[in-house]
This record gives sequence, C-alpha cells and structure tokens, in this order.
Amino acid sequence: MTQMTSSEAFVEQLVAEGVSDVFGIVGSAYMDALDLFPPAGIRFISVAHEQNAAHMADGYARATNRHGVCVGQNGPGITNFVTAIAAAYWAHSPVVAITPETGSTTMGLGGFQETNQLPIFSDITKFQAHVSRPDRIAEFTHRAFTIAMAERGPVQLNIPRDHFYGEFDAHIAPAQRVERGPGGDESLAQAVEILAAADFPVILMGGGVIMSGAGDAARALAEHLQAPVVTSYQHNDAFPASHPLMCGPLGYQGSKTAMRIIAQADAILALGSRLGPFGTLQQYGIDYWPENARVVQVDTDHRVLGLVKDVAVGIHGDARATAGALLERLCALGEGVRCLRTTAKRTAEIETQRKDWESELDELSSGQGTPMPPRRALRELERAMPSNAMVTTDIGNICSVANSYLRFEQPQSFFAPMQFGNCGYAFPTAMGAKIARPERPAVAYVGDGAWGMSLTEVMTCARENIPVTAVVFNNGQWGAEKKNQIDYYGDRYVGTNLENPSFAAIARAMGADGVTVDQADQVGDALRAATASDRCTVLELMVDRELAEPFRRDALRDPVRLLEKYRDFVAR
Repeated sequence: MTQMTSSEAFVEQLVAEGVSDVFGIVGSAYMDALDLFPPAGIRFISVAHEQNAAHMADGYARATNRHGVCVGQNGPGITNFVTAIAAAYWAHSPVVAITPETGSTTMGLGGFQETNQLPIFSDITKFQAHVSRPDRIAEFTHRAFTIAMAERGPVQLNIPRDHFYGEFDAHIAPAQRVERGPGGDESLAQAVEILAAADFPVILMGGGVIMSGAGDAARALAEHLQAPVVTSYQHNDAFPASHPLMCGPLGYQGSKTAMRIIAQADAILALGSRLGPFGTLQQYGIDYWPENARVVQVDTDHRVLGLVKDVAVGIHGDARATAGALLERLCALGEGVRCLRTTAKRTAEIETQRKDWESELDELSSGQGTPMPPRRALRELERAMPSNAMVTTDIGNICSVANSYLRFEQPQSFFAPMQFGNCGYAFPTAMGAKIARPERPAVAYVGDGAWGMSLTEVMTCARENIPVTAVVFNNGQWGAEKKNQIDYYGDRYVGTNLENPSFAAIARAMGADGVTVDQADQVGDALRAATASDRCTVLELMVDRELAEPFRRDALRDPVRLLEKYRDFVAR
C-alpha cells in the first residue's frame, strides 16, 4: 500500500497494465489524470473526433493483441464512442473505453454534459466497471483490463469526474492474464474420430486463430492432414496466402476456390470461428455450405458453439491449444487412418480450383479506360502492396470487392469492420495499427462516401506524424446502396450520387501528401511511393461507376406501392 491520489492510482494502474498509448480528445473531466500521462510514459494522441479515437484503439489492439485505450469528455465525448465500440465488440477487440462521467454528487440534476453512460454501452461491451468510490479506482481499472483480454472484447471503465480526486492508500495490481486450454477430453476424442474418418476434411480458420497466436499449430495440423484451408469472412490473414493448402476467404466477394473446395467437404474443422452468417451464405450463386458435412467447431465462447450452424462436436477451447491437442492425438493414430489415404485427391483439387479462380480474376481485372475499372485498380494495388503491410477496409462496394484481392503472409494484417459494417472505420483503424506497429506499412481502403466521415483525421496524422496511406476510391457515389436502387428501384437515385472535391488537394491543405491517379498503370508506383515515404498520403483513385453484386440481396425485395395503384384507379 502506498499513499497517493485517485489520479495517481489510476495512472499507475494503467502503467501496470502495459498502457503506452491512449487515444482521445482532451476534456476537463479527466484532466487531473491526463496531466500525469507524460511523466508516466503514456503518449496521448489527440484526435479530431472521439469515434475515430475508439477506432484507433481497435486497430491498435488488433495489430498487437494488446489493449487499445480511448478516453473522452463526459457526455457528448463519450456518446461519440458508441459506433466504434460496437465495431470493436464484433471484432472481439480488447478495447478499454475510459468514460469520465458527470460528478457523483450532482448526477440526475440535469447538469452540463450529463447523461447516464452505462446503459448506452450495455449491449456492446463485455464488462462495465463503474468506479463507485475514489479509493477503488485502481481496483476497477485492473478488473476492466483483465476482462477485456480474457473475454476478448471492449469494456467500459466509467469514472465520475469527482472520483479523480482524493487521497488514500492504494494497491496497484500486476497485469493478469487468463490462460486457456484445449477443451475437454471427450470432445477432443470425438473430433479426432471425425477428422480421421473423413475423405475430404477441410479446415476453416477464423479470427480465433489470429487472436490466440495459433498460426504455427494450425499450419502443422493442416499439413499433417493435408487438409485444404479456407478462412472465415474478413479473416484473410488467418493462414499464409502462398501456402499450397490455402484456398482463400469465404463470404461476400471472397474466393471461389474456397467455396468450391468447402462444398466438397465431408468434415469441417471450424477453428476459432463462430461460423457467422456472412461467412456461410451463398455467394456468386454458389450455395457452398455442405449441409451433410460433420462440423467440429472450436471457440473460446461456448455460447456460439452450434449457434449458426449445426455441429457434430463443439469444443470449448483455445484455437492454438486445441490445434496442438488434435495434432498430437492424430499423430498417435499413425499413418493408417482414412483421411491420410486420400490426400492426393485433395491436393489435386486445390490446384485445379486455384488456377481456375486466378484465371477468372485476371479476366475480371483486365479492364481499361479512364476512370479506371474498380477491379483493375484493386489488382494493381494487390501487386504493389508491401508484403508486410497492414490493410484496413471500410464498408462499401469497392472495399468489399477487395476481399478477392487481399492476401497476406502473416497474421494481424487485415482489419475490417466485421459484422457491424460501419462507414468511417478504415482510416482511423489504420492509424491505430500504425502507431502500434510503426515498422509496418498501414494502408486504408476507403470509398468516397465513407471518406467524408474520417478525412479530418488527416490533420491528426500530419500533427502527430502518423505515416498512413489512405486509398480513396472516387467514383462519385454511395455505390453499395446505389446498386440496390439500380436493381430494385428503377434507377431512381435518392441520396446516392456525390459531387466530390479533390480529396488529394484537401489532404495537401491539411499538411499531408495528396496524389490523384486516373491511369491503372500509375497505381502501383503511387502506392509504392506512398508506403515507402514517412508521410501521411492520400491516394485518390479515379474509378468508374461499375458496381459489383449487392451485399445484402437476401435482405431486399421488389417494392410494392399500393398508393400508386389507388392513384391510377382514381385517374381512370
């Protein structure tokens, strides 16, 4: 026990948890603690909008497998966190949202910047800690950080602003990490039995492989079985793209190789995946999920086992530990098991399907003209992308099509808004990832509509020297929604056409580099120059208005207009 103030106890606990960077906007509610950040070795990155601060914390967490931390002023500063915290929830990111609140003695009187901040985040956090007394501030801080990592998701640390003041004997706890195991013996034995007896086993690797650091164990298991590997939606970095067993991602605008391969499976090992709907629904007209395959699902969250797809076995375990345990048990069976006698068939099928899909992609990406066809631009970006780059994508038509072209050799390389699908995600997330991993290039793919939500952070990059590259696809439209108006609403465009200024010129005015590219053969050189520089760069790619299939065709139907029929009847 050491005598200290509330703010000192709070900051000392942050240091004990390994916090070195915090994203936010300065506010009087926590200024007493903020004043202690520099001597504690904590960098405060001042941003343009609190939503982006939370996205930066998300990118930071996903790039490092450490906590990402954000803070803001009570009331409006905190409510601005909501969208980004919801995105972090679906990405399973251990983001700690520090939410100073109206003073405890005046709460409920309708004071300045007052709102009840706990209900707002109740459904999008894993845990909410409310500091009820100043002398418990370190205790609740420690608890929040522990649960964020143990349950893989954002937590809220709510602190009445008057609780940053006070003096008491404080205990600063060391950081606590919860170790996970491989699952129960019975479920592991059943899984081995299913895999060993299969003719065409397929391993589906999800985000849990990345979060648990299961890359080596999962690779060894796949190689022992010679099982094709597919990745779940927006987890393209769960397995090396160049590996001969890699078939690519499932889901919207994913890999036809992956879909055609998994369609042949008689056994599926879903390793670290909740089997979310967007990774199992049909795409390209391919209804690829094999309903008769026996599924073994592995996840640290027992609530998702069998939730979306029926499973033969559910293993409540860590992806890395489970992969190691399964490999050990399969090796103990020797070489006589059925699945090891059918490897030639699988490897030949993988090679055939990969060649067919690459040929199709080459044809789809061969368009010419000015502005550029989007797929041609994406292909040129893919070819020029640094091998160790981290890429973030926003929601939208072209960014979604990028799923076909984003390939990675190492984990913690691909960050997308996942199931929440919010605009304005990619650029601030890339900023957080770059601060966390300054030795790696960070590239954000953003549509021109979504760019309006985050472009103000170019000023932050210039001020804080964050050399992120933003690739902005300028086609003058909200493409994803415009495709719905084309297909369902008779080309009646309401709110989907845009008149854009020069985004490159805006970037230069903000103190960054801005480059406009309208020729496909210039894209690669522009990206290489941007990622090699030590400057924030906005690459404005002028692309045509070609649109891919809609993202949610399953959610729309042909419109019915009863009032129009009545008007026609009256007119007659």
